[in-house]
Amino acid sequence: MTNHLIDIGVNLTNKRFDKDRREVLVRAKAQGVAKLLLTGTSVTESQRSLDLCYEYQQEFPHTLYTTAGVHPHDADNVDSDYLDQLTQLASQEQVKAIGECGLDFNRNFSAPAQQRTVFKAQISLAAQLNMPLFLHQRDAFESWFDLLKPYIGKVPAMVSHCFTGNKRELEQCLAADMYIGITGWLCDERRGQELRDIVSLIPLDRLLIETDAPYLTPRTIKPRPKSSRNEPSYLSYVIQQLSVLTAIDPNDIACQTSANAEKIFNL
Repeated sequence: MTNHLIDIGVNLTNKRFDKDRREVLVRAKAQGVAKLLLTGTSVTESQRSLDLCYEYQQEFPHTLYTTAGVHPHDADNVDSDYLDQLTQLASQEQVKAIGECGLDFNRNFSAPAQQRTVFKAQISLAAQLNMPLFLHQRDAFESWFDLLKPYIGKVPAMVSHCFTGNKRELEQCLAADMYIGITGWLCDERRGQELRDIVSLIPLDRLLIETDAPYLTPRTIKPRPKSSRNEPSYLSYVIQQLSVLTAIDPNDIACQTSANAEKIFNL
């Protein structure tokens, strides 16, 4: 398999990486993960992700990049000037997309109306800055898609991060020219079966791969790692599962997903 994999979703600021962050990056490199896109989930976390990009720049050149945005869980907590802060972050060379932004009506950690307001503002910001959108959606597909619809073709790319939807939702996303991020959810036959059944419908030129570390550790890792924490070095398990379910050569998946990520995020 190519030694040039790109993990487009890594929550590297997560406290579960505090004790061995550098070793996590070393292991990722050893497993062929050449580039990582860190996930910004609030203004503070986006700034922390950017700081990590700079902190490891010398030891791991051309490796770490990040998004900058406000996750729906954090929508209730935004400062009045959050859009100015995101604009400032987005001006930095390592910041490659606006997000993770979207709607999450599964647990409603923020009020749905406020989620919509903050999401809409970030979609508009991405269009204004001509940057890709890194998107989150859970139990909110119709509202989410309605807000995005006017901007289809008005932003460089829309990435449905950690896609776990059904066939109709997938077809709608693909018809809107979205890119689809696939995680270790695919490696879980208990809750990922619906996705496993439809993943072959995703054209290779629309596919992206991600770990969403430290979450969604692939259940296909044998022997099971001692820690339940996911990390970028496990990205190849997502490719292997994609290969099994689509009958596409793992090398082709690796090469094309890297090419897609490089194009979308200008890596």
